[in-house]
Amino acid sequence: MPSQLIDIHPHIISADTNRYPISPLGGTRSRWSEERPVDFAGLVAGMDAAGIDKAAIVHSSTTYGYDNSYLADAIVGHRGRFTGVFSVDVGAPDAVERIRHWVARGLSGLRLFAAGSTVKTDQAWIAAPATYPAWRCCEELDLPVAISMRLNGVPHLIDVLTRFPRVRIVLDHLMLTPIEDGPPYLASAGLFELAHYPNVFLKLTTNNVRRAHDGKSTPASFFGRLVQDFGSARIAWGSNFPNETGTLAQQVQEARTALASLPAADLHNIFCRTAMALYPVLADR
Repeated sequence: MPSQLIDIHPHIISADTNRYPISPLGGTRSRWSEERPVDFAGLVAGMDAAGIDKAAIVHSSTTYGYDNSYLADAIVGHRGRFTGVFSVDVGAPDAVERIRHWVARGLSGLRLFAAGSTVKTDQAWIAAPATYPAWRCCEELDLPVAISMRLNGVPHLIDVLTRFPRVRIVLDHLMLTPIEDGPPYLASAGLFELAHYPNVFLKLTTNNVRRAHDGKSTPASFFGRLVQDFGSARIAWGSNFPNETGTLAQQVQEARTALASLPAADLHNIFCRTAMALYPVLADR
């Protein structure tokens, strides 16, 4: 059977701001959500044109904060093809209640936004004692947790990884680690050291595909090193559409070209099988 193509990092934005009001995390709305928003219908059309079979849509917390309503409403009736990754304030007293609420609404992954283009915080909060009930809940529910973060937050991440070893952590955009130095990628040592933790997964996105050509780096050397250290069964592809420019079809082609040096079995994992392991609702029945 031909390998399916699953995207674990597209976003959707509704044009209906009355029903789904804008309330960005950190108070600053992401520019892409204003300049090139794509709603659920637009995402479906883009996926069809690109040959993408399924997707785990990531809630845009830099548009809607912790209100995941649009994402939950959009995928109703489409759960054979879609699931959703939601956001909550894991340090809040009602964090466990909110996690269970969104899971009951049909969403099957949590995302924490510790650092990103519009959010600059002390990433220590991801390991604060106030978050422990939320982490325990994720263990109980076997809920994968995607994290947008940067390298300087790794010590706090390691605290979480050792304290809650059954929670699968998915590192968004490979933490955007610096790779311009090229092999052996010493500037990204903090990323590669995380390979020792079996509950760490990597989300390889269009941003990483495009940066793989920077400086002395090449796609073959960088992605080859990722597979060597982590194994392809812990790596999954995500577009980050429409945050990243270009159509979904273009982004798929860029990713296939950048990863072309990998064996077919590794490509199957990265483009399909790892996504199904993280989000079983997307697996074939």
